[in-house]
Parts: sequence; structure tokens; C-alpha cells
Amino acid sequence: MILYSLRCAKDHEFDGWFRDSAGFDEQCESGFLACPTCGSTEVSKALMAPRVMSSKEASVTISAQAKQAMPQAVELKRKLLALRRAVEENCDYVGGGFAEEARKIHYGEAEAHGIYGETTPDEAERLREEGVEFGAIPWVREDT
Repeated sequence: MILYSLRCAKDHEFDGWFRDSAGFDEQCESGFLACPTCGSTEVSKALMAPRVMSSKEASVTISAQAKQAMPQAVELKRKLLALRRAVEENCDYVGGGFAEEARKIHYGEAEAHGIYGETTPDEAERLREEGVEFGAIPWVREDT
């Protein structure tokens, strides 16, 4: 796991854990990475000052950090899986038509009901600008 300091387009700073650098890139490109303050999906890595240490110190520190973070990561995954199950059981999957269906509900053209699906980062930003309320959820799989 790797911890990055992140910054959104509106200069909010927050941290994020990723399995590796490619994991960050995947989440960022898919639009699933969003600022917890404003919801912006325009997220980049912020400058971080590296901590330089001896190899012995590094192995001890990494091990201690991993042991400390593991129960929290396991609990977070458990909660995200429970959230996913609740969404899947109580909402309608609309796939790539999420933005269109969300607009219909927002403007009263369709009956209000829970939906979930996918949309592009640009489309998500347009929905926010229109005042359509929605949230991005990390879609955790059972097998990861």
C-alpha cells in the first residue's frame, strides 16, 4: 500500500491509500477518485517531502505501519462491501446511462428512485454544475 497526499482542482488537500502507483492512475482516470470536501474528480498528487531513512529503519517502520493500517483497511473494505450490497439490493442499475437517468429524476421527468451506474468525470462535473445530487462510491470487489 502507498499513501499519497492529494489535491483537487479547488485546492482541497486530502490523503489516499492505493495498492500502487497504477492503482492511483486507474482510480483517477475512471472518475472514482473524488475530493471528500467538494466532490471534484479532478484530483492530482500533491507534492510530498520524502522521508529518508536507513534500510533497517525502513523495514521496521514499514512493518509497523502495515500492521497498524491492516485492521483499518480490512474494516474499511468490509464497510464498503456492505454499502455496495445495500446499493445493489435497493437501487436500480442504469449502467452508462447514469447521468441521463439522474437528470430525468432531478427535473421530475422520471419518478424519484435510487439508481447507480457509471459516468465520465466530465459528465459528473456537469451534473454537479446543474445541482444534481449524487455521490461516487469506491466499488470494492469481493475478491480484492
